[in-house]
Amino acid sequence: MTIEKTIANPASIDRATAEDAPRLFEVWEASVRATHDFLSEEAIATLVPLVRELLGTFTPLYCLRDAAGAPYAFIGVADGNIEMLFVHPARRGTGAGRTLTAFAIGTLGATKVDVNEQNGQAAGFYARMGFRQAGRSERDPFGHPYPILHLELP
Repeated sequence: MTIEKTIANPASIDRATAEDAPRLFEVWEASVRATHDFLSEEAIATLVPLVRELLGTFTPLYCLRDAAGAPYAFIGVADGNIEMLFVHPARRGTGAGRTLTAFAIGTLGATKVDVNEQNGQAAGFYARMGFRQAGRSERDPFGHPYPILHLELP
């Protein structure tokens, strides 16, 4: 199967359903493995049950779908904070992240996002989207030694 690399269309943003959870997990895992090279296999394994639970309970999640209807990118926003944005590696560079982030800002009122400091790709992406560093924490929300950058729109 080939994956078409076309620029994502904002009109194609769809609300994820409970049935999408397994595919959203696949997108999360593939994305993390492609972008979070600072995480060990053990660290990823520790996150798996937490992420599975979160993907089953966080609402609403919005996604972009391929021609067959399977999600390939998704975003979740709560209280003005982008809590998660993941794009399948095969779809990186297609505008999916930009499309979902613009939707989060313009429609969902997102003005903040936290990003792992070691994830330079994500930090650079959010900087290009207009976010600026407003703070920093030495540890992630789970207490692990992965510094977090707190970003906000000016």
